[in-house]
Amino acid sequence: MKGMTDFANPAVYVVEGLLVFFILWKIFSARRGRDLFIRRIPGLSVLDEAVGRATEMGRPMLYAPGLSGLDIIGLQSMSIMSHIIKRAANYSTRVIVPLCDPILYTVAEEVARDAYTTQGVPEQFVPEDIRYLTNEQFAWASGVVGILHREKVATAFYFGYYYAEALILTENGQIAGALQVAGTPAITQIPFFLASCDYTIIGDEYYAASAYLSREPTLLGSLVGQDYGKLLMIGLVMLGVVGVTLAALGAHLPGLDSINHFFDKYFLQYFPRST
Repeated sequence: MKGMTDFANPAVYVVEGLLVFFILWKIFSARRGRDLFIRRIPGLSVLDEAVGRATEMGRPMLYAPGLSGLDIIGLQSMSIMSHIIKRAANYSTRVIVPLCDPILYTVAEEVARDAYTTQGVPEQFVPEDIRYLTNEQFAWASGVVGILHREKVATAFYFGYYYAEALILTENGQIAGALQVAGTPAITQIPFFLASCDYTIIGDEYYAASAYLSREPTLLGSLVGQDYGKLLMIGLVMLGVVGVTLAALGAHLPGLDSINHFFDKYFLQYFPRST
């Protein structure tokens, strides 16, 4: 069985090298104090407003990480949760965290305890507010719905991986009168969050949340460097489209034969032209 490196060629190594260069360049730039621009993400910018709303109403907040386990999606959710708890700790506002994964539950408990300790109020940490409900999808959703209504939640955050339970949760959040902010990489659930939540984090914005909220130089540099890499890939794709299109139209431009030869040698050998 062939490995991925068996399909690599010099062009692939060059592109990969450029991607690594962009990321390291921006990381070192950020560490030297250069201010890197990240566009405003409305769903994350509103977090302080959401915390303030719960504080003014004297009601708790709910943070649901969905059906995420101990993976990149779950860990990203824990990072966002830590930021929210730190903000809430400044105003003595409760944050209830219902979980469906037993391993992520232990991580969430430690993250919450550390967040309160970092803010200098370890006494605000209430172990009962970090709740393991069940690992069954709709049983967990029913438990979260119960919390929304019983606790009269003022603000609900849904950051993690969601399936069919997404709309069940947000509909009940609307009934409970909660301000709702959601974020998920599950593209099948994004339309439901858009329709039923006040703010929604879409696509790559979910993975960019840690850098956006923390402004940590390594995370910022990595994020901006990846954006440069995306621009590079888009440019290469556009160059290929233009070159192949001109060749198909029979255009004769200086250097066009060299471009076509490049794509025939390093690209079309793996993706042959359709006949």
